Amino acid sequence: MSKVAFIGLGVMGYPMAGHLRKAGHEVTVYNRTGAKAERWVAEHGGAAAPTPALAAGSAEIVFACVGNDDDLREVTAGADGAFSNMAQGTIFVDHTTASAAVARELYGEAKARGISFIDAPVSGGQAGAENGVLTVMAGGDEAAFAKAERAISAYARMAKLLGPSGAGQLTKMVNQICIAGLVEGLAEGLHFAKKAGLDAAAVIETISKGAAQSWQMENRYKTMIEGKFDFGFAVDWMRKDLAICLDEARRNGAHLPVTAVVDQFYSEVQAMGGRRWDTSSLIARLDKA
Repeated sequence: MSKVAFIGLGVMGYPMAGHLRKAGHEVTVYNRTGAKAERWVAEHGGAAAPTPALAAGSAEIVFACVGNDDDLREVTAGADGAFSNMAQGTIFVDHTTASAAVARELYGEAKARGISFIDAPVSGGQAGAENGVLTVMAGGDEAAFAKAERAISAYARMAKLLGPSGAGQLTKMVNQICIAGLVEGLAEGLHFAKKAGLDAAAVIETISKGAAQSWQMENRYKTMIEGKFDFGFAVDWMRKDLAICLDEARRNGAHLPVTAVVDQFYSEVQAMGGRRWDTSSLIARLDKA
């Protein structure tokens, strides 16, 4: 087992770090709010450090899951960032959903210091993190990924290297683009079923056995019908992710008309007070009319 560090104990990082500890790794954690790090230690054992640099000092692999590009730069290359105290040959695995540009930037910074950087965003949401069944999409060097893969398996059912630095983040963008269209389609279908006087639950129980089936349909239709939106990835975070997708599309020339429209629909949900509702709340803007 390895000495590892985990930076960022949010709704994803907290259980992911816990799975590393349960797998037998020696884990040191850092969180911007120190009380949460102390609570994690009280629950799981291991140790807490007051800065990312001190957390990373003796680690063979440093994991992170923070909010955005700026947060990631701060905990890696900032004044007290992990890079400043990582030994040569060690590996930084970033599970933040961030831009491909920052992944390539930090890959270059790490390489100059003799360490490895893997961009490895995840899919599966809070439930996937808690149950240890996340999907990990990685970009970076093959040798570094091979060394980190066993530790990643503590909280992932699927982890795949998809190309050089940035490929993990680009794949996560594909994931979010697909989800955006699926959720809007499901929201419109349920809205239509209700307006048509159908038993929406019976409709979904039927069509979910055919070509319309999706994870969103299987796991969200009941709560969408009930107007309950406290079960998944928040609208604020989805808009952050879609902004990354749309920005990358402007650079690479991809056309994302549905994604752009759904992003605007989510802005309407935010205006309704749904910033922390989960992404299935797209149906709320239809049902309010």
